[in-house]
Amino acid sequence: MSETQIEINVGHAVSDISADEWDACACPKIGDGGRADDPFTIHRFLSALESSGSVGPGTGWSPRPLTASIDGKIIAVAPLYVKSHSQGEYIFDFSWAHAYENAGGRYYPKLQVAVPFTPATGRRFLTLPGLESTGQAALVQGAIQLATDNHLSSLHITFCTSAEAEAGAQMGLLERKSQQFHWVNRDYEDFDVFLSDLSSRKRKNIRRERRIANDFGGRIVELTGDQIKPEHWDAFWQFYQDTGARKWGTPYLTRAFFDHVQETMRDDVLLVLAERNGRYIAGALNFIGRQTLFGRYWGCMEDYPCLHFELCYYRAIDYAIRHKLRCVEAGAQGEHKLARGYLPVTTHSLHWVADEGFGRAIEQFLEAEHAAVDQEKEILTSYGPFRKTGDEEE
Repeated sequence: MSETQIEINVGHAVSDISADEWDACACPKIGDGGRADDPFTIHRFLSALESSGSVGPGTGWSPRPLTASIDGKIIAVAPLYVKSHSQGEYIFDFSWAHAYENAGGRYYPKLQVAVPFTPATGRRFLTLPGLESTGQAALVQGAIQLATDNHLSSLHITFCTSAEAEAGAQMGLLERKSQQFHWVNRDYEDFDVFLSDLSSRKRKNIRRERRIANDFGGRIVELTGDQIKPEHWDAFWQFYQDTGARKWGTPYLTRAFFDHVQETMRDDVLLVLAERNGRYIAGALNFIGRQTLFGRYWGCMEDYPCLHFELCYYRAIDYAIRHKLRCVEAGAQGEHKLARGYLPVTTHSLHWVADEGFGRAIEQFLEAEHAAVDQEKEILTSYGPFRKTGDEEE
């Protein structure tokens, strides 16, 4: 299939593209009533960001979705944005921007293939099954051409899959490695069986934390689907605002976003709330994938010891075991997750820089960073909470 047969188009909103055409590339299983592998790249999530004003004018995230078509049929799509800053990405390039601008360049705007505010690994070049190589190449070439034609400094593809990182590197893109902490289900029958896999000290600590957390004087509820009501989102919005104000200055998502999620994605949501004296005081929001539970946001109005660990980590593990999910991704950063059964994993991003000299400097930086990330992952894994061969049982 020759390159000249492929037409690349740049849109102004994912919502302008047919949901059926987008999701045929993002997750064909949806058409058969299945759950998406990655709930963040499907049409209804990305369009909810747009409709709610979480991205678009005034946010620094201007949607420019790419489509690749053959004879008028869309074969591949990518969630592309023009960025006027580097916030909400979680693969930070602030130092690159400072260096480029100190040298007299203009780093912003730049292009970003990503799911805004979502440090979760998933496909970024979304193609029809069987057209992965053709579609990926067309989208990469189209994005680079868009950056070149508009004299933009760079293109960044964040939290892509390892297969996409390998393919992108073969196309000449720079690969960057980073690290997160994920929990992996080893076919555990229940939470106690998971605990039996840990060292005695870590096992005792988790039991102690869970006991303290559940003794906060109220109850913890897990809600999904039609169990979630508007009042639950009202409560969670308060938690999210508090966390957003402390972490980012202002929350990334608008209140309307959660209304869109309630309308179109409540079956893809697990909301864990702590209630005390008839009032919700803390909560954690998760999105449910086909094999993975994605922990996204946490917040509280009252602070109780270990409640954060219970709502965000232990309840997520328990849910994953009960529903036979393969993995829990608990978001960016957090070495404290290591003691709670989450191990370091490598995440990937790809980068293209217009200026050749600056690109070579970044390439050298990334080579050193790769070695550091690999070394840290090895060290942290060795300090993991799981029992070593020969360890005694309790």
